[in-house]
Amino acid sequence: MRVFVTGATGALGRFLVPGLIAAGHQVTATTRTPGKTGQLRAAGAEPVILDGLDRPAVTAAVLAAAPDVIVHQMTALASMRNLNRLDRVFTATNALRTAGTDNLLTAAAAAGTRRVIAQSYTGWPNQRAGGPVKTEGDPLDAHPVPSSARTLAAIRHVEDVVPRLAPEGLVLRYGSFYGPGASTMMLDAVRARRLPVVGGGTGVWSFTEVSDAAAATVAAVCHGAPGVYNVVDSDPAPVSEWLPYLAQVAGAKRPLAVPAWVGRLLAGEFAVAYMTSARGSSNEKARKELGWEPRFASWREGFRAWVSA
Repeated sequence: MRVFVTGATGALGRFLVPGLIAAGHQVTATTRTPGKTGQLRAAGAEPVILDGLDRPAVTAAVLAAAPDVIVHQMTALASMRNLNRLDRVFTATNALRTAGTDNLLTAAAAAGTRRVIAQSYTGWPNQRAGGPVKTEGDPLDAHPVPSSARTLAAIRHVEDVVPRLAPEGLVLRYGSFYGPGASTMMLDAVRARRLPVVGGGTGVWSFTEVSDAAAATVAAVCHGAPGVYNVVDSDPAPVSEWLPYLAQVAGAKRPLAVPAWVGRLLAGEFAVAYMTSARGSSNEKARKELGWEPRFASWREGFRAWVSA
């Protein structure tokens, strides 16, 4: 297959591009940074410098590549420190999830590309009510924390337009990334004892090791009907379990425990909601329909491998 990958130099791209090449695909890979074209070429891809918000440039690049499949991995996440201002942190990424997605769909239609695979996220967007683990058929949060409303709207946009407008549109909802080149800030915070268990840590999280996410994306190039897929491990867990375990394997002291009202003062309402009322996600659909099995079925062995690398 001829595969056109946008955002190919992010944490996922370093595994995705080589994975696609190893699977026998011909890859055109984009980056916004001229200095990163060398690493794409070294991985076996044809590099293209591209701004995903420039519609004429996106269309021209896609027409030139004539891909069978487009993989949308464009984000612009420089820091995740200010979770109390999530929409502000995600301003550029939200533009790529809305206007950037629309640009790629327009280009796909012009090039006759039927299959479009787009990145989304699962975890805090889930409805914070009912059971602890959600499937793709469960609704997203109808009442998000106000500071995350625009970010959730951008996620909804991706999950609406890609399956609806692309003849073969798939959306992959990745869980919280960890692994080589991903979530280093979280690990540093755990080691410095700056990431406490808030309000009992009852929020349930689903994780995805970054190379597992890449493997699922490679699988989606040739497998899976149009729709949304949760690409997560098989072990959704509350913060009260995974955070102390991460500290343990990282050789850090046990995380502090603080009440919810202290968490609000320190980090804002969104962080408290994520720590106390988030819901995890089921990977059953992705495993069945994409033919994918995570190498790390649980964050327990995944965290050990990550920290010891």
